[in-house]
Amino acid sequence: MTRLHSTSTFSFVSITSLGLVLNVLACDATSSSGTPGSTAGAGPVAGGPSASAGATGNSAGGPGSTAGSGNSTAGSTASAGAPNGAGGVLGAAGSNAGGAAGIPAAAGSGGGPVSPPLPPLVTSAPGAYWKIDSALADSTAAATVTVNDAAPAQKWEGFGATFNELGWSFLSTSELQNEALKLLFSAGDGAAFAWGRIPIGASDYGMSRYTLDDTGTDVTPDSTESNRPPVDTALAKFSLARDGEKLIPFIKAAKTVKPDLRFWASPWTPPVWMKTGYKKNSGANKNETAKKPSYFDGGNMKSDEAILKAYAEYFKKFVQGYKEQGINVELVSPQNEPGYDQNYPSCLWDGATYTTFIGKHLGPAMMPLGVKVMLGTLSNAETDFNVASAALADSTAKSFLSMIGAQWNTLDAAKLSALNSTLPIWATEHKAGNYPWNPEGYPKYVEPAPNDQAYGVESWGYIRDAITKIKVTSYNAWNMVLDKGGYGIDTTRSWAQDTLLMVDGGKINKTPVYYVFRHLSQYVTPGAMVVGTSGGDAVAFKNPDGSLIAVMFNSGAANANYVVAFGAKKFQFAMPSNGWATVKYKP
Repeated sequence: MTRLHSTSTFSFVSITSLGLVLNVLACDATSSSGTPGSTAGAGPVAGGPSASAGATGNSAGGPGSTAGSGNSTAGSTASAGAPNGAGGVLGAAGSNAGGAAGIPAAAGSGGGPVSPPLPPLVTSAPGAYWKIDSALADSTAAATVTVNDAAPAQKWEGFGATFNELGWSFLSTSELQNEALKLLFSAGDGAAFAWGRIPIGASDYGMSRYTLDDTGTDVTPDSTESNRPPVDTALAKFSLARDGEKLIPFIKAAKTVKPDLRFWASPWTPPVWMKTGYKKNSGANKNETAKKPSYFDGGNMKSDEAILKAYAEYFKKFVQGYKEQGINVELVSPQNEPGYDQNYPSCLWDGATYTTFIGKHLGPAMMPLGVKVMLGTLSNAETDFNVASAALADSTAKSFLSMIGAQWNTLDAAKLSALNSTLPIWATEHKAGNYPWNPEGYPKYVEPAPNDQAYGVESWGYIRDAITKIKVTSYNAWNMVLDKGGYGIDTTRSWAQDTLLMVDGGKINKTPVYYVFRHLSQYVTPGAMVVGTSGGDAVAFKNPDGSLIAVMFNSGAANANYVVAFGAKKFQFAMPSNGWATVKYKP
């Protein structure tokens, strides 16, 4: 396969897996007071497929129609029309940049989608997830939970989840793709995630190890590293061809359901020619050797000027290449877990190199593109925080940082206080469940992944505490979709991880943790303010439209007279045992 380069000239690459979401939920594809939008597309190509998709509507009246067309010498695909803001009919046409090399053209946009009305009460419990009630009963009884919006805390930037190659590979039919994407991104019938995390190169849930500038194959390292692939500081081998097989189709399909989906990105490893060394022992037991060592796994980032400059250009090419595909990456992290090496794609950084890279190279490269830089993502309170503290102590590097990205095991006030930073904190990766290092802890490690209620309850605690105690401004799930096994590409440690949606036997199972996230993410709009609660186990928000959202968990017996108060207004409902409820009220 020839390579797709991030420039104005593209080479042909076939797309082996492409899901076009042509039919989404009616309330997402219709106007607020009209009829479904119509679509039309035409895109004759030389060597690539042609298709169009319009999930369109308008906010003021009759049907909106879109048309996409694109002719490209390399094979283009017509663009997906997006909703029109006030009954307009114009969708964006396909372009050569969007339809290059057989990758679908970018979705056109003519305004944001209309938010559908949501039921005022939804409850979930074992055997009875996502039960909808269209009405709330007024009450004068004592409140179980009281929402106080008089003293709002942090501004909320949105819930999100991560795009990974393995997830898309398990959605092997258009029916599975349509169902999963609706469940994850639909505002009316799904979690309505606002953010998507994109791995720059392979994550531990990629199909295999790769970066965007590979100058050789994944060889077994020799003792002298003489077979390490050669250096390419000119980035002559930079390519998005691999991303074009699964990641880009996955992301584009999500955008057809949620056109205003936003994106951030982080690498698990730089190209192997930018590193020295590799992980020789096991991430599970340092006294054991790695079962299948790789230059992609572990090793240390080089510190010379030529490498760091090339790496900043690598980020720039990634951002520009994705933008040409209609995917606007708004912020990047220099490294996933910079002080943590594992038997999957990973890389160690020292504080001085990390600081120099951010201050002299990455920050200046991203600023003209309007891309923010995240400090993180941080996973180890000792090694990662040493690296992060060095960057925060440098005035130049710090000036380019917009927020701190912290994984689940560093979302602790005592740990974070060591950074002595006032930057906003994002929860960048949720705890994955089913822990082999603590087999008696949750409640016991099992294979395949359990995807059970216990993980849902544990997850609720992590999300609630991150929002109410750590004051995070965004919270991101880990894998959106996995198969029944739940395994990544770690070659030494077996870890069957839980997921939001689990594919088994050609069907999608919505796991308890999916509903935990949805109880929050479908109802809370980016731009909301986190507000206070008292009594019960709850978290609450005030949306930009003034609506108040209370999400509650009940670990005890069922309570038919559970009462939530919004100021003087009280509502009573039946709260299930070991379950959740979301109540929406607009004064």
